[in-house]
Amino acid sequence: MSIIIDGKQLSRTILHTLKSEVDVLKKQHIIPKLGIIYVGNDKPSKTYIKRKREAAETVGIACDLHQYPDTTSKETIISEIKKIQTDKTLSGLIVQLPLPEPLFTADVLNALDPELDVDCLTHTQLGTLVMNTNTIAPPTPSAVLEILSSLNIELKGTHVVIVGAGPLVGKPLAIMLLNKEATVTVCNAHTPRLKKITKRADIVISAVGKKNLITKSHIKKGSIVIDTGISFDHGKMYGDVDFAPVARKAGALTPTPGGVGPITVALLLKNTITNAKKLSH
Repeated sequence: MSIIIDGKQLSRTILHTLKSEVDVLKKQHIIPKLGIIYVGNDKPSKTYIKRKREAAETVGIACDLHQYPDTTSKETIISEIKKIQTDKTLSGLIVQLPLPEPLFTADVLNALDPELDVDCLTHTQLGTLVMNTNTIAPPTPSAVLEILSSLNIELKGTHVVIVGAGPLVGKPLAIMLLNKEATVTVCNAHTPRLKKITKRADIVISAVGKKNLITKSHIKKGSIVIDTGISFDHGKMYGDVDFAPVARKAGALTPTPGGVGPITVALLLKNTITNAKKLSH
């Protein structure tokens, strides 16, 4: 039976440290503040926002929610973003994804001031990641690295296979792993003989959002499997990994929920605090 990685426990440890940092900042009259832009009425998004706000409250970060109906035009959203980020007390601003109209996403995200982009989704922030000059990093890929660090994995020379090449997880994670000198293979929907590739990996990371995509026949015995994918079936949340059979074969495995998600939230707040320190100077 594999080690089941407790993301909630890891997240509690991070949040405990962050609370101490915020307490110190408050003595210097610096209060980190996160702004969240939420367009539409996506139910999972509502849940994620609730978790972010609760975690922010736990560590003492102020949190403003700016909500708009799904009929809001791209131009209005961009104009609102520009207005919101004139607030000098803001340390971070995120757009809760998905937006009702996915074609708007790049334009809307790039309306964010890169200095406030704590999700690291603007072209500027992604560029610093490529050049390895970033001061903060995307929260979900960072959560994956946090998990690997908790397992004392030496990434240099390790073969990592990422299934899913999206802009939120797969692409930035590949860059971050390359920056750590891992050997990285990225697979997408058109990759032939996926099982043959994943079976050679020391670490398999799935970032697709398709229930039971990764089965026990996809992995070699003792490999580490990290599941960042999320999908919903009859209102229940699932990851990409067929959990019970894979747990009997893997060396370590993240559950969904309770794996990568809580750590992602904690690291979003860590980025907000890092920004608060930087912007206060």
